[in-house]
Formats: sequence, C-alpha cells, structure tokens
Amino acid sequence: MPALATIADSGSRALSALIGTATMGLAVAVWVTADDPDVLAERTVELFGGTFLVLLAGLLFLSLFAWVRMGQSRFDPTARALWLETGLHGASGVATLALTYTLFGISLGIGTLADQPLNPDTVGSIIQDLTRHFSMAFLTTVVGLPTSALLRALLLITEKRLDAKEAL
Repeated sequence: MPALATIADSGSRALSALIGTATMGLAVAVWVTADDPDVLAERTVELFGGTFLVLLAGLLFLSLFAWVRMGQSRFDPTARALWLETGLHGASGVATLALTYTLFGISLGIGTLADQPLNPDTVGSIIQDLTRHFSMAFLTTVVGLPTSALLRALLLITEKRLDAKEAL
C-alpha cells in the first residue's frame, strides 16, 4: 500500500506541474494576444488537433512523472537511473510525435491537391486548405521539438544536480 501512495503522490505532483505550466502558458498567451482564454483554447484545438494535444499531454505527463520520481529516488541511484531513462523516452516521444504530425499535416495538404480539380475557380479554396494543413504541420514541430529539448534538459540537469549532491 505505501508504494501505491507514493505513485499517487508522484502522479499528483506531475499533474500539478503539467496543469500549472499550461495555466502559466495560457496566462502569457492571453496577455500577449489580448484574446479570451476560450478563444485561445478553441484556436489551439483547431490548429493542432485534439489527438495531437491528448498525446502530447500524455507524453508530457510521463516525463514529468519520471522527473518527480527521480527526486523521490534521490538516494537510490539505480531507481533514479530507471526514472531518468523513462523520462528521456517520454521526451523523445514528444519529438517523434511532433515530427510525425508534421508529416501528417504535409500529407493532408498534398491530399487536398489530389482531391480537387485545379482551376481558377478552386484555387482560393485549395490554398486555404493547404495553408490550414501546412500550418498544423509546422506548428507541431515548432512546439514539439523545443518542448522535447526542455524536458530533456530538465531531466538531465536534475540528474547531474542529484549526482553532485550524492557525491558530497
């Protein structure tokens, strides 16, 4: 039972970090754009797609959960190494997800060209569809790759800090 309580505590802390970071990001976005939060949320789902956002949140949670567990395992280098590796795999999953959705968006854009006849009457709607798909394609990379790098940095710097404390 104590192990279950520890896992629940780790999950709660990781979820708090995820929700807190998302809240601060939303606050900054509201401040920068002067849009309402619901407008920003709707635009985010429209640009990225619900599936991408759910998968991204799951991978972020996995990496943050591993980060919390690393801190809780600070006196056990073997357990800490396991959680470091788990977190790094989650961070790599974020990069893979971003690049996969980039290719997916490009494929959707190309599919738009293949599905419609190209003539002066349809050029406007085709360009609009292409722009929407390519926007998703590149935004997933613009968000996913830096997020992956930040997660890796968080995990690796935490590990080095814990190693240094252990050496004292």
